[in-house]
Order: sequence, then C-alpha cells, then structure tokens
Amino acid sequence: MPKLALYVPLKAKPGKERDVADFLTSALPLVQAEPGTLTWYAIEEGPGAYAIFDTFDTEDDRQAHLDGKVAAALMDKADELFSEPPQIHKFTLLAAK
Repeated sequence: MPKLALYVPLKAKPGKERDVADFLTSALPLVQAEPGTLTWYAIEEGPGAYAIFDTFDTEDDRQAHLDGKVAAALMDKADELFSEPPQIHKFTLLAAK
C-alpha cells in the first residue's frame, strides 16, 4: 500500500477550463516516466474546479515528483491558467483498498 500522497486543488480562470483539462491530460506521459509515482489522478471536481491526487511509497519518491517536470510545468502555467496559486497538500495514507 502506498504510504504518502499529494492533493493539489486547482481553480481554472474563467474561460480557461478547457486549457486546464488539456494541460492535465498532457501531463500523463511525464508522470508515467516517474517510477516513484505509484498512482496519479487528474480530477475534474466540478465546473472550473480540478485537482491532482497522487501516491508514493517514500518521501524521496514524493520529493522527486515535486522536483520533476509536471510540478515545474504546473508552476510555469499557474498565472495563465489558474485563478489562485496551486496549493500542494501533503498527506500520510492510513488505509487503502
């Protein structure tokens, strides 16, 4: 079972919803190249509301993801796509199926 997770809620700027969805789906190949990222989900929570949820076995794996290409691209596009800066929430997973 993965031990650690990240949750990153994202609010699209008005009119940028499609761009946010496209950005998130285009990030999948970058994440697939990260062996320490066990699961990665791009989520549409509702109109204009998106999120990323991913899991890791170790803190080193989680930090490698945060230092990786997806996080860099997310921060590079933040002013263009999001109505507020992405907030990265770190969690410890207690149970999973």
